[in-house]
Amino acid sequence: MESRSTRSGAVRGTTFSISDLSKTYGSGPLAVHALRGVNLDLPEGELTVLLGPSGSGKSTFLNILGGLDVATAGTIMFDGRDLTTFSDRELTMYRRRNVGFVFQFYNLIPSLSALENVSLITEIADNPMRPEEALALAGLPTRHDHFPAELSGGEQQRVAIARAIAKRPRVLLCDEPTGALDSATGVVVLEAIDTVNRELGTTSVVITHNAGIAAMADHVVHFADGTIGSTTRNAVRKRPSEVEW
Repeated sequence: MESRSTRSGAVRGTTFSISDLSKTYGSGPLAVHALRGVNLDLPEGELTVLLGPSGSGKSTFLNILGGLDVATAGTIMFDGRDLTTFSDRELTMYRRRNVGFVFQFYNLIPSLSALENVSLITEIADNPMRPEEALALAGLPTRHDHFPAELSGGEQQRVAIARAIAKRPRVLLCDEPTGALDSATGVVVLEAIDTVNRELGTTSVVITHNAGIAAMADHVVHFADGTIGSTTRNAVRKRPSEVEW
């Protein structure tokens, strides 16, 4: 992987190097071009925020990055291999070993406690952390035995974050993680994502419609019509509590 210098001077690699990435659904005059030749490097250990209107390609990009969808053309280099050449089995193993997902809706199993929801992941991971440790890192150290119906929306989302990070993923992909939450609760969830990124060094990508959240990122990418309109870097990365909603 390539290396680059951080603001502190330390050398940091590139988790993903993406070249000419395209995704087309359908064919002929009805074809939908969701991505059109995207080029982007995602530095190791950084938090990147993706901004852009609905339909701009953000979620398609995230799903391909996470191995949930496949590209029509282009390359995604990860650990010296091109994800776009992976078989279905290889993509499954890539997701299991390297990627944690957090979505707008929590997708917890209602009949399992918070601890049991997280334990599901630790049972299939190669080198998991203890479920209790994951819940504590996500800011939820005291609600282990509560079921999803007994938790607030923010608490459920933090259980979902704990579940995603319990396998110690290289990459954390978050699609509108605060979209169903009020601003105060959203900040608490962003604090959990920020903590995971800073303490575990997990390369993190967050999709949001809230432009204010970009202030907590190292790297901000603006999508428009399936392409990258601009990329910027924050000289100072704010804490979620400092973000303006």
